Amino acid sequence: MPETKKENLTERVIDPRDLVAYQRGSIVSRMLVYTKSGTITVFAFDAEEGLSEHTAPYDAVLQIIDGEALVTIAGTEYSLKAGDLIIMPAKKPHAVHAVTQFKMMLTMIHA
Repeated sequence: MPETKKENLTERVIDPRDLVAYQRGSIVSRMLVYTKSGTITVFAFDAEEGLSEHTAPYDAVLQIIDGEALVTIAGTEYSLKAGDLIIMPAKKPHAVHAVTQFKMMLTMIHA
């Protein structure tokens, strides 16, 4: 299998909204940073798409960068819009649902 070259995004001014495009009926993602300390990934969700309830071993910071989403953490629902962020604690069940098309940046803290 050929080796894939990672794009180096360091020392560049980036608008994260431009890094992923909406696709009908889909969720698209692009990982920007992947280290032992954590990851940063940008997602684009089509309207009414979502991630079912799950848990993660690490705290995560979810920031809405376009559109609107509903985030559920341990049964409590939170409505978020562009500019909002929420910290999802490790080991608590959470889910994400697109109210409209939306984009988010997810920072996972591996500590």
